[in-house]
Amino acid sequence: METIRLKSREQDYETREETKVLRTNLLFCGSDKKVILVTSCLAGEGKSTITMNLAKSLAEIKKKVLLIDVDLRKSVLGHQVNGERPKKGLTHYLSGQASIADIIYLNEDPKFHIIFAGPLPPNPAELLASKAFERLIQKCREAYDYILLDCAPLGMVVDAAVVAAYSDAAILTIESGNISYRFAREVKQKLEHTGCPILGVALNKIDRKKTGRYYGKKYEKYYKKYYRSEEK
Repeated sequence: METIRLKSREQDYETREETKVLRTNLLFCGSDKKVILVTSCLAGEGKSTITMNLAKSLAEIKKKVLLIDVDLRKSVLGHQVNGERPKKGLTHYLSGQASIADIIYLNEDPKFHIIFAGPLPPNPAELLASKAFERLIQKCREAYDYILLDCAPLGMVVDAAVVAAYSDAAILTIESGNISYRFAREVKQKLEHTGCPILGVALNKIDRKKTGRYYGKKYEKYYKKYYRSEEK
């Protein structure tokens, strides 16, 4: 296994806290919910960012996590690497050009591993429906506490519905104010037809100033001060 360095991106207070809420909700779903599919309606809703943040958050509490970039059509996770991009990815394994050990990358956190998508193949859905992908998930179940699958938008392509067959549950990412109720319901129904349980929706890109839920640095400073005083 090779080691890569991820770009350091500082999260604001609200993002950190809401990622912890998502993490806690996932933990309460039970240990049988181990392989989690994350998808969206359209591209650009922030599903990859949410999946990455959730993986890091789970690793912070000592859960061994594997993030697999299953968006074989338009991967963005490769851009999160600081320096040279990974040489091997999921498509290399699925096409018989690499072993599982070849495509798993370590980073600074020993509990958090990543499989990147690899080069764009001509047949993404067929590769994801293969026995090779099924074997990969089965092998990784034995080694990790959680496996997060960052999938292509289900409102655009069928890939996430294919991957749902190997998943224990799904999270649907929706960009606030950008997706109609009817379209979100159609995507939800597509997921339901796979038989994969939907844990919930991660509402992303919320304008907190408009919704009246903007707390900002004032509350961050307050809570830090409060909890420090409680520890004394």
